[in-house]
Amino acid sequence: MRTVLAATLLGAGVLFICIAAVGVARLPDAFQRMHASTKAGGLGTSLVILGALVGGGVDHLSAGALTIVYTLLTLSVSSQLLGRAAYMSGAALRGLELGDPLAGVLEREELSLEERTESEFTGD
Repeated sequence: MRTVLAATLLGAGVLFICIAAVGVARLPDAFQRMHASTKAGGLGTSLVILGALVGGGVDHLSAGALTIVYTLLTLSVSSQLLGRAAYMSGAALRGLELGDPLAGVLEREELSLEERTESEFTGD
């Protein structure tokens, strides 16, 4: 029973990590890719660690639990900071029908990073 539960948790974790990888590869902008990597990746990583704990015994239960807590706490903070940096650098905003909700709150570059670096290389 324990082996089946561990295998199920590991399989679900790997599935979520694969979904995160597909999201990072296929989603159109930095904000959506960041969301896919932090949400699905964090859940997948937590499930893999939990599956390893269930399958390996309770010898390292406190270390595994602290690893899961640390992962979930740091992913939320890092995704917030990554999103803020992407916004301020002028990353493209797609899918906002109501406009930019942070206009006037945070300073934002006029051109995206791609447009700025492209103009440096082409001399425009």
